[in-house]
Amino acid sequence: MSHIPQIDYATASTEIKTAHDEEVAVRGRMTNMKRTLLHSPSAHRIYAEWFTLRAELSHIPDRSIWIFSHAISKAAKSKIAITFFRRALINNGFDPDALQLSDEEALLDRFGKAIVADSNAVPDDIWTELKARYDAKTLVDLVAFAGIMLATAVFNNVVKVDFDPELEAFAERNS
Repeated sequence: MSHIPQIDYATASTEIKTAHDEEVAVRGRMTNMKRTLLHSPSAHRIYAEWFTLRAELSHIPDRSIWIFSHAISKAAKSKIAITFFRRALINNGFDPDALQLSDEEALLDRFGKAIVADSNAVPDDIWTELKARYDAKTLVDLVAFAGIMLATAVFNNVVKVDFDPELEAFAERNS
């Protein structure tokens, strides 16, 4: 059970209702994490910058970003985030338990896991490969994106945000 309840739209302030309605208009849905974050529209806005950075990384395919995000989520042990990216993969015809990774996907998977394992010690060989593949702006955006992804996992874990029912069908069965 979540340590912080989700907002009650009926009794929410105008500011919270406005932020809620904007989120639904832009993304088409409202997750339990977002309903919880909306107690602070500023916090919600900061976490929503994930989408801004994703747009900056639009030259990297969705599947690669999903694998990167999944790796971060898995290393951070965030059931909601893990399942969110499992759903993205499954809904696009991929089996997250049997992926054949491209070179780029394998690199981003290793990078995501390394960031969570010890952000002070991302192996030099990963950095060498990243620098050979991406320019400085892309690297900055990837690291910032990873930071927001990790922050999302931490928020869900610490608050114990209620698991979204629509994710249940996509959850890992052996964890």
